[in-house]
Amino acid sequence: MFRLLKALPLTLALAALSFFTASCGSSNQAQIRVINAIPDSPTAGLDVDVNGTKITTAALTFTDVQPTPPAYTKVASGSVTIQAFDTGTTTNPIFGTNGVTASLSGSSQYTIVLAGFLNDTGTNALAALQITDNNTAPSSGNVEFRIINASPSVVPGGTVDVYIVPPGTDINQVNPPTIQGLAYQQASNPYTSLAAATYSVIVTSSGTKQEIIFPQDYTLVAGQIRTLVLVDNAGGGNPPSWLELVDLN
Repeated sequence: MFRLLKALPLTLALAALSFFTASCGSSNQAQIRVINAIPDSPTAGLDVDVNGTKITTAALTFTDVQPTPPAYTKVASGSVTIQAFDTGTTTNPIFGTNGVTASLSGSSQYTIVLAGFLNDTGTNALAALQITDNNTAPSSGNVEFRIINASPSVVPGGTVDVYIVPPGTDINQVNPPTIQGLAYQQASNPYTSLAAATYSVIVTSSGTKQEIIFPQDYTLVAGQIRTLVLVDNAGGGNPPSWLELVDLN
């Protein structure tokens, strides 16, 4: 099921220099938002730092995003270090002593997705995915749509196809998929431009139309930009679900 991301009460108490909306650009600062897509994330949540400064204003629990879209947090551009800790602590960082390095361009906007499993040292090890956003308004009558695959369990070691089709469509008659071969930790790029309408968003294991992982109907309104993030269930495993990021309108 789609889960709309709603504002957390504590985000309203943020200091003026911390959060800026997408319209507040700066040539020497980048703008980010952070999603906790770690299925076995601590129940109490995480605190997230950039260059040693905490940027979250409340515990970031599984499937939470801060700040609430379409807002962003303004941070330094260039090479930055991202780190996360059990909320309320500054020891035992989950990304190890050195954290995760990201390269952020000034005036650009990014979605940082915390993904993987806490104690995995293989292909599903912890990661901080750096996804570049594009919040340019769609052309008249259209929407812009994007999928981020942050589910390590949806097709382990494989990829998914995504069909965005009118409800009731037999995808056996649809070639190629709208988004093809989307791997774990990957975002569809470029965004998919669609006419405003109601669509079924159907996820399958790549190349296997009969192996439908799950479908979901979704109504898109002209002028919107939407990102859907595919995530595991809490604790890990299938069935997966969507997080919806309301990027514009």
